[in-house]
Amino acid sequence: MDKGMIFVFTGPDGSGRKTIADMVGATLGMQKVLSYTTRAPRAGEVPGQDYYFISPEEFAECEARGEFVEAVELDGVKYGIKEAEIDELFREKKFVYLILNAKGAKILKDKYGDLVSRIFIYIDKNLVIERQRKAGASEELIEQHLRHYEEDMAYKDECKYSFENIDLAHTVFAVSNIIDAYMNRGLVEKD
Repeated sequence: MDKGMIFVFTGPDGSGRKTIADMVGATLGMQKVLSYTTRAPRAGEVPGQDYYFISPEEFAECEARGEFVEAVELDGVKYGIKEAEIDELFREKKFVYLILNAKGAKILKDKYGDLVSRIFIYIDKNLVIERQRKAGASEELIEQHLRHYEEDMAYKDECKYSFENIDLAHTVFAVSNIIDAYMNRGLVEKD
């Protein structure tokens, strides 16, 4: 794997990391490496676009064959990234991105070293609660999202870049500029 970069978006649940990663990815034409998960799709999630949704048995079979470079369990749900998919997309596209929790981001950084650049997206805990209530999330879902907040925030200083997502458009623009510098695409700001 020569030249190119694997961008890993991480940060607490509810921070907007997925939205930002997907908007930046679409803007810059980057390919997303999808995670496999044993949970059911949430409202608005599309199989093959957000995750590969598989049974616990299928996940265990893939794990037994050593297909996952990263596999974690959170709150009884398993998530994993297949090494072959990262390698293949990286060879084809040179610039790819993933959305992972802190544990997954660390595993990828350890595996791929300088080919991985970690981008930490966060917002204040109270803002997570406020935004999720406005979006109609249940108190149970909000509590689930905040369960790992402090642990996730502790990872911020290990990441090369961190952005507080106060304003979505500004955050997407700032992250796009950082990644564009790696891609040498020469995006310019226009009025």
